[in-house]
Amino acid sequence: MTPNSVVKLALIAVVAAALPALARGDSSNSPAGYDANLPLGIPREVWAYFIPKGNPVTAAKVELGRKLFFDPRMSADGNISCATCHDPARAFTDGKRVAEGIGGRTGARNSPTLLNSMFNASQFWDGRAGSLEEQAKMPLVNPDEMGNDSHEQVVARLAASPEYVKEFRDAFSAGPTIDLFARAIASFERSLVSGNSPLDRYLAGDVNALSDSARNGLMLFRSKARCGVCHSFNQAFAAFATFPFLTDMNYRNTGVAANYLEFDPLARQAMTAARDESGAARAELARRQRGSELGRFVVSGNVLDIGAFRTPSLRNVELTAPYFHDGSVATLADVVRFYVKGGIANATRDWQLEPVALDEGEQRDLVEFLKSLTSDDARRMTEATKSTTSVTKAN
Repeated sequence: MTPNSVVKLALIAVVAAALPALARGDSSNSPAGYDANLPLGIPREVWAYFIPKGNPVTAAKVELGRKLFFDPRMSADGNISCATCHDPARAFTDGKRVAEGIGGRTGARNSPTLLNSMFNASQFWDGRAGSLEEQAKMPLVNPDEMGNDSHEQVVARLAASPEYVKEFRDAFSAGPTIDLFARAIASFERSLVSGNSPLDRYLAGDVNALSDSARNGLMLFRSKARCGVCHSFNQAFAAFATFPFLTDMNYRNTGVAANYLEFDPLARQAMTAARDESGAARAELARRQRGSELGRFVVSGNVLDIGAFRTPSLRNVELTAPYFHDGSVATLADVVRFYVKGGIANATRDWQLEPVALDEGEQRDLVEFLKSLTSDDARRMTEATKSTTSVTKAN
């Protein structure tokens, strides 16, 4: 991240501080009749602020979006649904290193959780979609995901279903279109709000909500471990209370892309391609094998974004392994060790990333704090699934 980005983050902090007042100024985005049932730790004003005026949430949209989300008929072969890569039993991830789609084809990126995704400044690891609505359309026609030749194919399937036609008319007073499909999916995803973690209860006054180890980890997170540089956590807790997702919503090169041994020459080619104002050279690089390791640069064309990926929220991070955009790290302990050593050096690594001196005990405490960010509801869902699986195997 560059010094200019620091200015950007300061502006983000100012905007975040103003969110409650802005939301109170226009509550029409959270219509009467829809109960968001928000958990502890998620301010209603923040949720309402992130509901777009062009797609207010209603119960009918959420229910239609839920049905579409789990329906494999949205894929070309009838086997892949949104839930294939975003399984509720895995905190809306898939537990795989990279996503697997139609015909067993694999993508280049790890499937991120959809819990609290409505609060992302943009979607995907590289931020190429500006909204949940925009994001919802893309996997449908990705040959490595749902494999449809066109959006029209999907709409034709929906239009051939009397049940779906009725539900679209109930939700939107119109028949199926790709834009209405996206609005329904996005509405469902805006219902996937996760909070009520031990940390939320601790901040609400329950001093016993965190173990001694997790409390030590909290202090390390806020101080010598320097986690808050990227995973924003205001020292006075004020910023966390306003935007409680432990992310700066920025894009950073921490060296994960350098797992690809040819990343440095690829980065040098990207620097040359950036001079082509038409974007053609950048697009050509992106199409190359492992070109996706260029990260945000493919979207922005800014050389400072080479190898940079979105800073994810840390809520429920215990449940969303494997980690990083390429799924290259299996455990939280390994994630902590990666950052203790300062990531992986490369020409465009974030200037704020540096090694930190944490002994083994401090690293364990930091992991315990990260586990305290797990929602009780999300944990119960995953544990119930594990129990069901165990009973099935035993029988």
